[in-house]
Amino acid sequence: MRRRSVPCALVGAAVLALLAGCSSDGDTPDLPTRDPAVAAVAPATTAKPAGQVAARTGPVGALLTESGTGQLVALDANTLFVLDPANFQGGAQAGRPLALPAPGTALAQGKPGEVLIPARDRVLRVDLATGVSTQITVDGDVRSVAYRPDGTLVVGTADGKVRTLAATGEVLGTVSGLASADVLAQTPDHLTVLDRRQTSITEIDPGKDRLGLALRAGDGATDMIADHFGRIIVTDTAGGELLVYTTGPLVLRQRFPVGSSPYALAYDRRSETVWVTCTQSNEVVGFDLSTGIPKEVGRFPTVRQPDSVTVDERTGDLFVGSATGDGLQRIPADERKRGQ
Repeated sequence: MRRRSVPCALVGAAVLALLAGCSSDGDTPDLPTRDPAVAAVAPATTAKPAGQVAARTGPVGALLTESGTGQLVALDANTLFVLDPANFQGGAQAGRPLALPAPGTALAQGKPGEVLIPARDRVLRVDLATGVSTQITVDGDVRSVAYRPDGTLVVGTADGKVRTLAATGEVLGTVSGLASADVLAQTPDHLTVLDRRQTSITEIDPGKDRLGLALRAGDGATDMIADHFGRIIVTDTAGGELLVYTTGPLVLRQRFPVGSSPYALAYDRRSETVWVTCTQSNEVVGFDLSTGIPKEVGRFPTVRQPDSVTVDERTGDLFVGSATGDGLQRIPADERKRGQ
């Protein structure tokens, strides 16, 4: 695989003009945008998926391993399926269903034992121990949500607003100026927002009423995560690349080709590996970032249309969800090591 370093001049050239955000909800920024990139439509599978596959009659829209309980949760529109990874069985129906009051669009970690789900005009909070869901009303179509250590929530909406909310739902602050606020990633000192319509990432200080530094994120970015080193990792689905940034200030450090429509991301801190699904080839690919020079360390066949992926931090097992209803896949850490 050919890898490309990014000269400083190119990093500087990638900096977008600082966006003049403001706190007025009535402002609609006039910004150059594109249709948001999406995962490529996957072909029929030609290889047996690695590991085990549990049956799913519906699509998996998002996956998360909840840190407090270790439970695996899968989102299918109005239903959340909860599964103990220790009881995962190939061929069995995956998870106990919890009905949701509104269709969700993503999953995020809340306080220990809780899952947050962005939805239209609200954020859903699901207690996995009781199965009870509560709602926080939000003005707008919520696309992203993040839980902060002080108990507040940060939410991003389809019209580019980023709001900080008290646990009661009270709006503590609003930053506008983006075209859309689709994915949020937190590092110890910074909050970063992915805007799919501008294919950019932007730093935000929720305590201020303006946007921070923004950088272009490839040709059509779709997903973003943060690792425990404070790096921001982005899939450029349209450009077929994986992008790695550092924050404070925001700088593009690495970019390297993946191909096959890279889409969903997960990070395994046990092995310092970032896993990215490739929907054009029905694969999940792992890259070791520990030395600063990305190295492919694993490539495994998946279920069809692998639009979601998560890592069980307790075991290192990898889970992949099919957006076409072809199942929920588990690739054990031991099996991955044998395959490398």
